[in-house]
Amino acid sequence: MLEITFHEICGKCPVYKVGDKIIVDDPKIMLNKTDALCTHTLSTILHYVLILKAGAKPVKLGL
Repeated sequence: MLEITFHEICGKCPVYKVGDKIIVDDPKIMLNKTDALCTHTLSTILHYVLILKAGAKPVKLGL
């Protein structure tokens, strides 16, 4: 299970606030445990979920 927490928001976001969480139990996003979900985040989240699930470190990959 992967927990994504928003620590900082740059600019204006009508969906998220600092501290909001998205819980992923691949391949499902656990909507009952997720604070908010925005379509703009889905493509980015998908890449990180797959990378983290494989045990890779995003920083080492330049992400």
